[in-house]
Amino acid sequence: MRFARSTEIYGEDEDAEYLYQVISGAVRTYRILEDGRRQIGAFYLSGDIFGLEADETHISSAEAVCETRLVAVKRSALMARATQEKELARQLWNATARELRRFQEHLGLLISTTQERVVGFLLDMQRRVAKNNVVELSMSRQDIADYLGLTIETVSRTFTQLEQSGAISLPTSRRVELHNHATLNRLATA
Repeated sequence: MRFARSTEIYGEDEDAEYLYQVISGAVRTYRILEDGRRQIGAFYLSGDIFGLEADETHISSAEAVCETRLVAVKRSALMARATQEKELARQLWNATARELRRFQEHLGLLISTTQERVVGFLLDMQRRVAKNNVVELSMSRQDIADYLGLTIETVSRTFTQLEQSGAISLPTSRRVELHNHATLNRLATA
């Protein structure tokens, strides 16, 4: 399946009929809060599985961050096969465990300082998509702000401060070069 930028994949409270795997591109899951703010719960990148739900409906919406290709598998068919195939059951278990770990790490970020949140986000993106300490961000600064519980101005200001300190450089708004890992790791846990 192909989805254009900002195209909805599924909506909050819709039936959770499928599981998805990102082939290329990126997906964000989000909820709209009562006051109208958007809260991004997760970013899914190439190879990630999403749409895992404890119940029969989605607790959030999902949309393509950029041009995105996905594989969709009927949830009921996958679960039926998993009862017969131990390897498939193990893969589903691992996907669920990775989802729980991402949630726990995201929760930890939300109680950190602004600088810790931004640096933690960059280090997470580096682990997931970096090539030679270069992170190509598919998401906008607004997406990052909505994920970290900050304003876009705060995220932009923190990126500038990190660049001025020499920890990163920003050749473009979406390209981040990580320079001093010791400093970045220290800033992520300061």
